[in-house]
Order: sequence, then C-alpha cells, then structure tokens
Amino acid sequence: MSVKFLSLLFAITLCITSCSSSRSELHVYNWTYYIPEEILKAFEKETKIRLVYDVYTTNEEMYAKLKAGGDGYDVVFPSGDYVSILASQNMLSPLEHARLPNLTNLNPVILSKIRHDPKMRFSIPFVLGSSLIAVNTRLYPDFEPSWRLFLKPELLQRTTMLDDMREILGAALKSLGYSVNSTNEQELAAAKQVVLTWKNNILKFDTETFAKSFTAGALFAAHCYPENIVQEYDSRRIDTDVAFFIPREGGPMYVDNMCILAKSTRSSEAHAFINYLLRPEVYAKIIQRLRLPSINKNAEQYITNTPVYSLDSLSNSEFIHDVGSAIISYNRIWQEIIIGK
Repeated sequence: MSVKFLSLLFAITLCITSCSSSRSELHVYNWTYYIPEEILKAFEKETKIRLVYDVYTTNEEMYAKLKAGGDGYDVVFPSGDYVSILASQNMLSPLEHARLPNLTNLNPVILSKIRHDPKMRFSIPFVLGSSLIAVNTRLYPDFEPSWRLFLKPELLQRTTMLDDMREILGAALKSLGYSVNSTNEQELAAAKQVVLTWKNNILKFDTETFAKSFTAGALFAAHCYPENIVQEYDSRRIDTDVAFFIPREGGPMYVDNMCILAKSTRSSEAHAFINYLLRPEVYAKIIQRLRLPSINKNAEQYITNTPVYSLDSLSNSEFIHDVGSAIISYNRIWQEIIIGK
C-alpha cells in the first residue's frame, strides 16, 4: 500500500472523525439540580449525542459568563426576564417549532400567562415556580407563613436568604404591597430598607450551600429554591420534618426556559435535546425528582408524588420581568445592600 494512499486514507478518517464529533456533541448550561443524571445518560444512549454539561446558581452568573464569551454553550435555561435580555442583545437563536413536536404537551393555560416570549420564538418553558421558605419544623415548629419570619429575633443567624438580586428585592417589594417589577425609586428605596433589616438578622445571602446547611440542621429556615433541599434531604423525612411555604404576601415567580444560543453550531442536536425533555415520561421523571408543579399536561399521568407547592399557591405571586433601564437602580441598590451602605 503506497504512502500516498495511506496519507489519503488517514485524511479521510480524520475528517470523518472530526465531522462526527461536531455532530454528536452538545454543550448545555443549566441550573444546579435541574436534570437528574440518569435523564442525561438516557438521552446520550438514545441519541448518541455526547453532552458537555455545566451548571450555574443564578441568572446573573449565567449571563456574565455568556457575555464574557462562555465556553461554546449551545443550550441554556434562563428565567423569563433574562430571555428578554438575551433576545434583545441578539444572543438567542430563533427556534424551529417543526423540530419540536413535543411542544403540544405543554399546558396551554400556563402558556397563555407567559409574557416574555408568548410565541415561543426564542424560548420554550421548562419549569414554572417560585422561591419559597423552608422551615425545619423539628427545630422551629411554630412559625408565621410570612416574609416577617426573617425579622424574628429568635432566628438571629439561623436563617439564610438567596444571593439573588431580583429574588430578594422582589420579595421585599411584595412584602410592602408593591410589584416585584417596580421601577418606582421610592418603592425601591423602601425595599432596600426592608432587605437591610433582614440582612441584620440572617446568617448570609446564600445560593450555593444553603441546602447542605439546612439538611445538616445548621439552619432553622431558609429562603430557597425547594428542589435544592429536596435533592439533599432524606426523602423519608422531608415530608415530616420540613414545611415549605410561599409567604402569604406573595413573592417573585419565574419561568425557566430552554433556549439555543445564537452562536451555537449544533442546532439539530439542540432541538433534539429540547424535544426530548418535553417528552411526557421524561419530563415526569424530572419534575417528580424536583417535586415542582408540572406544566406538561401529558406528563401528569406519570407523576406519582405530590409537589411541595401547587400552582394555585402562586395566586399572590408575580412573574419577574425585565425592568429595562431600571436595572441600573436595582444593581446600585443591591450593591449598597451587599457592602452595607
């Protein structure tokens, strides 16, 4: 066999391997805990697409990384307000609904309430929910289901709140009877004072380690995303030892979405992944693990446990929306809170 022929054969093999690799890989950037590992492995086995999977804990963290160049991500899971921001900055790719036949499984009543991208041009709803408060009822059995919990002197340094600007300022605004999306400077100033009062009583703002601290009994209560605690806590004890509640005043509500980034070169794989997650039996496994309400109407037949809160309990809550130029005031106030001004 000639050297020339061997060189040609090597070049062809290299090309095939390279092309195959580019077609069979997908880079996903998602919230911590959102998709069980067995679901990711099942997708890889079925589709032969290798997933490169990274996680984040806040929208701000995700956005900062993408603006800095990211690591070649294809699919991200931003909340509704960040869908608006990413789309306005031409960072998202329009979706091809013909490649997403499982879209028909989504609950049309829920879809009708979504304002940030009502035609789902850039985003497909994945999870609808709310941050809430978890209480260890063994340690603190009698509690008020209100944001006032974070003012209780007996809970000094025994609680945490999320390190998330829109969640915290939204909670403070709602506790005062204002909109979580207020752009009124006086209302924002009043919310700042509420948060500073909370800050004096809580242990810290924490989005990364609160679940482990709560599970270990170091916290009496935590403002949280419940799925984090659900994943860490003993499933045999969580229903007897933990009370989850959305404060009676209401609070911020979110829709986390599946989006394809404009820079992605793996559109086919990205659409396949989104469509897979919308499959009823797959979505049911995800939502059952998270114990969140389902927005996939055809998944409900496969769900055997009870979510930690119902969609009806969100009646006093509001979706977080993009507040436009007022985000400058939010950022300033949040920085003043963090540094103690």
